[in-house]
Amino acid sequence: MRRLLFLGIGAALAAIVALQSVFTVDEGQQAIVLQLGKPVRDTLGPGLHFKIPFIQNVAVIDSRVLNYEANPADVLTKDKKTLLVDNFAKWRIVNPLQFYRTLRTTERAKSRLDDLIYAEVRVAIGSYTMEEVVSSRRAEIMAIVTSNVNDTVKNFGLQIMDVRVKRTDLPPQNEKAIFGRMRAERERQAKLYRSEGQEEAAKIKSGADRERTVLLAEAAREAEVLRGQGDAEATATYAASLGRSPEFYSFMRSLEAYRKSFKDNARVIMTPGSGYMKYLK
Repeated sequence: MRRLLFLGIGAALAAIVALQSVFTVDEGQQAIVLQLGKPVRDTLGPGLHFKIPFIQNVAVIDSRVLNYEANPADVLTKDKKTLLVDNFAKWRIVNPLQFYRTLRTTERAKSRLDDLIYAEVRVAIGSYTMEEVVSSRRAEIMAIVTSNVNDTVKNFGLQIMDVRVKRTDLPPQNEKAIFGRMRAERERQAKLYRSEGQEEAAKIKSGADRERTVLLAEAAREAEVLRGQGDAEATATYAASLGRSPEFYSFMRSLEAYRKSFKDNARVIMTPGSGYMKYLK
């Protein structure tokens, strides 16, 4: 009975030792074997591995591409404009031994990247104007930042795949001032356009008035000419008629005078010998 107990205890101890001697590394991970807190073996990739039980332990390190996102921070451009820059980076651990010796954890690595990337972004953006940062030179700036940060993080066993700016905004305290300047500029342009429009309208109106005056004068002149020609033709016609039949001409003129005089119940006082009543006797 005692022998069976010892055999059971031995089997349990053997199982514990066996479990402590074997470990697995998953895909996307790397492992470092530590003895008394110091690395003693090269980096181990995915698979089944062995270690000395109870003396050695394992530090697992991520080998995938990791994300880093920085909090928005103020950056000053070459033309002394303040921008609120929000950037992110893609990075990975390429030398686990060096990484473990210098940083050990990804949280410390992110904290270190935060300082390094912000410093490089501030220096790079400070060499360009706000217009270049926002539009035309952003890719060039990010390439410079990526290269400079990579040169530094090699000492930590890291590699920066890419650094990008997600968003570039103006600080809240500057937005109102810039909006005010933009509004003032638009109002100035609007006033300029209105004044130019009023000037052009005045020119068009004066030109139209001048043309109207000229047209009216020409029309009045032509009317006078036509009226004079008509009067001349009428006078010629009357003269020709008078020459042919003076008596008939006198009769028609008398009838016209009667028609104009004896209307609207008009009353006319004349002497019996008046020549006006010649054709009424």
